[in-house]
Amino acid sequence: MPSAALAPSLENEVAPVTAAFFRRALRVLVDAQVPFLVGGAFAHACFTGIRRSTKDLDLFIRREDYDRVAALAQAEGWRAEMTYPHWLAKVFAGDDFIDLIFNSGNGVGPVNEHWFRNNAQAEVLGVPVRIANLEDGLVSKAFIMERERYDGADIAHLLQANAEQVDWAGLLQRFGAHWRVLLAHLTLFGFIYPGERHRVPRWVMDKLVTRLSAETQQPPAEDQHVCAGTLLSRAQYLHDVERLGYIDGRLTTASTMTPQDVAVWTEAIASPPAEPGAVSTPASDTSPPPARRA
Repeated sequence: MPSAALAPSLENEVAPVTAAFFRRALRVLVDAQVPFLVGGAFAHACFTGIRRSTKDLDLFIRREDYDRVAALAQAEGWRAEMTYPHWLAKVFAGDDFIDLIFNSGNGVGPVNEHWFRNNAQAEVLGVPVRIANLEDGLVSKAFIMERERYDGADIAHLLQANAEQVDWAGLLQRFGAHWRVLLAHLTLFGFIYPGERHRVPRWVMDKLVTRLSAETQQPPAEDQHVCAGTLLSRAQYLHDVERLGYIDGRLTTASTMTPQDVAVWTEAIASPPAEPGAVSTPASDTSPPPARRA
């Protein structure tokens, strides 16, 4: 199993009481042999060396493991809550919390057995854990394009630090029919780092551009009245589906969401919780050099 060279453990970026909660939670899950993967700011530090304060700990789990995790949390005196049944639960210890993520907010990326293959290992807050694979983390971030949060810079930094280690064939497969989203991010990578465009394999760009060229020569698609923008932002394309009559992309086969899931997730826009992976201002320029996966 590969090992991720961890940036100095984010101890200094997390309040001591919060760090103690996170550490204990990780130890409980490891001792109980519950499959989980660390994501969010901790995984980002492993793959990029970028250290930043974080308000929560993101753990990817399979939906079927939630009840077991909830029972373990309750045995510790913590409160478990199925916050959004289509993708997210939380564990609270006072004001501190852990996000348990088993899908993407748009319902496109359920966590399954494929996530738990060849994961890098690292120590997070002193606990040996497995880290979500770079490719899975990248896909989960690629669709986050809210007005108040856009994860494109995280993707650019992940590629800048790890382009040669990316499983490019696997990444293309993960994006599947959503390959245009990948092409958009790779195009921006070449804009952000013009001197490093060559680090994205030429065959990847050729394949994506060929798909684009072929697609633009086809007659209008049968799904031309779908708005897939809702897969990128839960708020910014409501006008399209509520006023213009477009079919919500989350209610097509692209997503696992139900109409009830969409309604609950839309209602929450008025008072959004802290988003998984939400961070405060990045730490100063004391960040160590980017860490590469072995």
